[in-house]
Amino acid sequence: MNAANLLTFFEERFEEVDAYVNLLEELERAAQDGAPRLNGTEYKISAAQQKILYSSLYLQLYNLVEATVSRCVEAITQAAAHAGQWKPYQLSDELHREWVRSIARTHTDMSPENRLKHAMRLSEHIVQQLPVDNFSVEAGGGGNWDDEAIFAMGKRLGCVISITDQTRRAVKANMRDDLGPLKLVKDRRNGLAHGSISFVDCADGVAVDELRRMASSVESYLREVIECFIRHIESHNFLRPNFRPNGGAP
Repeated sequence: MNAANLLTFFEERFEEVDAYVNLLEELERAAQDGAPRLNGTEYKISAAQQKILYSSLYLQLYNLVEATVSRCVEAITQAAAHAGQWKPYQLSDELHREWVRSIARTHTDMSPENRLKHAMRLSEHIVQQLPVDNFSVEAGGGGNWDDEAIFAMGKRLGCVISITDQTRRAVKANMRDDLGPLKLVKDRRNGLAHGSISFVDCADGVAVDELRRMASSVESYLREVIECFIRHIESHNFLRPNFRPNGGAP
């Protein structure tokens, strides 16, 4: 995914989140007059079922967080490999390190023969001064993404994650269990994924207004993170300063 498509992807995915929260709001409003019924049937939506629907938002939001980070990282590696334009020695120190890690498979357990094979591939690339081609950064994740992990990934890639004070305060503000919105999403997602909390218990005492505020904080934070990655790419800050067009100006 290139930089130009990052915001489009995010906005399309967040529209799904927003639509789901709208549904929960209507459900909560209907429940004020008793158990909501499905139109045309006598079936009532129970309080437990309502909580299950509420809890599903944590999964949806975490999926958006992880997908957004993955695509931001991918956008940087695609920019580095674009049209065979850049050589490994032109990459910034941080991205050059990630390129070597990917090509040489330095952090992967393998047999001596396979390790030699990848070392030879790296050597050939350098000796022949081949351009950077497609490579991947092991972003990890797996239930670990929150604001601190995202900041650390940006630092690892040399991308400065600069968040406005208002957004930082919102994402750090205690929402529940001494956790800010992003950490709460991660915590609840992991609890649900690992079965340590039920969907009913997860949403106990939670109102849709809280879910709306949580989603809004996550949206604002991720939107600013995306903008940081876009600036990093468009300024060619994934390259060493002396190879950046216009000196790295956007």
